Amino acid sequence: MASRSGTMDGVGSSRQRRNPVSVRQNAAKRHLQQRQEEADFNDRKVIASTYFSIGAFLLLACLTVSLLILPLVLPPLPPPPSLLLWLPVCLLILLIVMAFMPTDVRSMASSYL
Repeated sequence: MASRSGTMDGVGSSRQRRNPVSVRQNAAKRHLQQRQEEADFNDRKVIASTYFSIGAFLLLACLTVSLLILPLVLPPLPPPPSLLLWLPVCLLILLIVMAFMPTDVRSMASSYL
């Protein structure tokens, strides 16, 4: 009868004795981990709430509303002069040329070379 329940021989028994010291240590670890997670969440919340002040948030909101409303209210503007339209094209060409221009590393001033 004792072997059927598995309590006497220890084989196949699902219930094991727990060490009370290790149970307390595991509970303490879980508690510390939970506190750390709460502190991390509170830090993120504080950073998010102090990233923009109230005045900066209102300024950005007013700017957004004006960018949405003013084009609907104002009359259309005349097109710019054709020479002014070449300005972004020239800037793009200049940036591409500068990106692929070789540099002389020996002439560059750096502290780690």
